Amino acid sequence: MEPILNPPGPILFRRRVYRDERGAFVESYHEGRYHDLGLEIRLVQTNCSTSVRGVLRGLHFQHPHAQGKLVSVVRGSVYDVAVDIRVGSPSFGEWYGVELSADNGLQLWVPPDFAHGFLALSEEADVLYHCTELYDPVSERTLKWDDPTIGVDWPLADPLISSKDEVGWTLRRLQLKGLLPVYRPERGGAPQTPRPVTGRASPVVL
Repeated sequence: MEPILNPPGPILFRRRVYRDERGAFVESYHEGRYHDLGLEIRLVQTNCSTSVRGVLRGLHFQHPHAQGKLVSVVRGSVYDVAVDIRVGSPSFGEWYGVELSADNGLQLWVPPDFAHGFLALSEEADVLYHCTELYDPVSERTLKWDDPTIGVDWPLADPLISSKDEVGWTLRRLQLKGLLPVYRPERGGAPQTPRPVTGRASPVVL
């Protein structure tokens, strides 16, 4: 299984969606199947948010008590983004974005120590995310969604942002304040040359 960013970072999964005249069914998580693919995680909290078109949420992370997130969409579509914020990582400050929707069945694994956010593309979008750590408001941080040093190519230039997210800090400021995690090679293999973030990664089929 190849990560999208090196060293091991976000992983894109394509789940099987079963459809008939009654509607659709999809497994959001199956421990055995994910473990067989090398993603051995323990999920302790599940959240679901609803956003109207143009709402941007993020870029959020927790440090300490970092959360890994398994993200999917159960209604509508979003543009989902993960940013490597691990100081010392070969891909520090790089980002990956992908459209997740109820129709395409894609699911994104956002590892701990990555910032995460999404932009609602449909009239309404329901985002489901399973987390590896409980929400901790004391350690929650916000990376500025439009930090020019990162340069996320959001599909909308003027999204709807909460007042909390609007005052998020730049990557540089978070680093100077000591509020970013440090990359530890033993957690993700030996350092590697980062792949271009603009490259397309094939999803892992469950």
